[in-house]
Amino acid sequence: MMGLVFLILFALAEITLVVLTFTKFGEKVKWLNNRLIVRGAEAALLTGMVLLPTTYLKWRFFGALIVLVIRFLFAGIMWLIRRKKAQGMKKKAGTVVNCIVSLLLVGFMLVPSFIFANYNGLPTTGEFKVKETSAILVDEGRLDEFENDGSFREVPAHFYYPDAEGGSYPLVMFSHGAFGYYQSNFSTYAELASNGYVVVALDHPHHAFFTKDTDGKTVTVDQEFINSAMNIGGGDDEQVYEVTSSWMKLRVDDGNFVLDTIKEAKDSGSLGSAWHTEDATNVQSVIAMTDTGKIGYMGHSLGGATGVALGRVRKDISAVIDLDGTALGEIVGIRDGKCVCIDEPYPVPVLVLSQEMNGDEEGAYANVTENMIDLAKDGKLATFHGAGHMDFTDLPLFSPVLGSMFGHGDVNSEEFLTNVNGIVLNWFNYYLKNEGTVTVQAQY
Repeated sequence: MMGLVFLILFALAEITLVVLTFTKFGEKVKWLNNRLIVRGAEAALLTGMVLLPTTYLKWRFFGALIVLVIRFLFAGIMWLIRRKKAQGMKKKAGTVVNCIVSLLLVGFMLVPSFIFANYNGLPTTGEFKVKETSAILVDEGRLDEFENDGSFREVPAHFYYPDAEGGSYPLVMFSHGAFGYYQSNFSTYAELASNGYVVVALDHPHHAFFTKDTDGKTVTVDQEFINSAMNIGGGDDEQVYEVTSSWMKLRVDDGNFVLDTIKEAKDSGSLGSAWHTEDATNVQSVIAMTDTGKIGYMGHSLGGATGVALGRVRKDISAVIDLDGTALGEIVGIRDGKCVCIDEPYPVPVLVLSQEMNGDEEGAYANVTENMIDLAKDGKLATFHGAGHMDFTDLPLFSPVLGSMFGHGDVNSEEFLTNVNGIVLNWFNYYLKNEGTVTVQAQY
């Protein structure tokens, strides 16, 4: 919205300059004066908008701001050089062309402000302010299969925790979906942390849209992974099973490693060699306040499947939440065109929040998640009318454009996610804190 407001004001300023040039101030010297004033006003206006405390994601405007500052400086230099020598009338055609080029250039540089909204999460309901820190954990027991240099697997871990002195708070781990990002459910982490949880959101390098490694290098999503995920429905069931099994192994190994490393740090009272962080003091204080005897795991899409898989194999996980993901880890093979699933009881309470009529895909993968829920100690499935796949994340609020591209339904994004976050809090409060009762409905 702010980008559109500025673009309108910018267009009015440029058109006004053209009109003045055509009518009262057509002389070159007056045009130079007016252009300098307009350029300065445009740069000052956008600077003021960026500096407003209510403006989030300020980087959306940096490209346009740089262009405007450069244009203002150029106009000032031209004014100094030509103001005493400028004679005659300014050509009207040149003024119009200048206006059109300016509108196109600034409009292009404002594209990020149209794609990304002025979003900084949802209001939280807890008593605590939320703080953040991060670390990269290096698993010296695994080579990174996506790298060709023999480097170890690195897993960034981002901590959201209550701003509190003392106390002990349950741990909730989060895994993002395919091409996702650790901040995919930022509002959920904040809601949990404000209510007394330590949340650790993982990046799964090469599955994440982008992340950083210990050298500061940006690690982007692997192209082969993108191609496989986009074309997953085109292969036969055996091929799909082989591909998805490799995804699950990577993510489950990441989750196991991070959980084990956090527990080791908690038990020893210090960060081991696996930890790489510029904020060691705060990371250590967060570990100290973390109750590793009460652990929940959740995730979105492929991350939800990761949580379900870890909940089955780890005895220290007390509750799981799957946000619109198929329980791929429950599948042990394909026989006669159908998935063969684990038939042993699912050992921990598990909650699946899903799109309506998403239960699950058609064909071999139909009912995989429902079968797991039926086998669970306490399994619940809640479906949401009108919801899209990305509505279970912050994406439609962070970027309505991208949200619509990748799966936004007919729901009000803010109301929907507020409701989802409340359900998540209710589930973990009951199973990790022994507070209240479970109020999850079957349908919303």
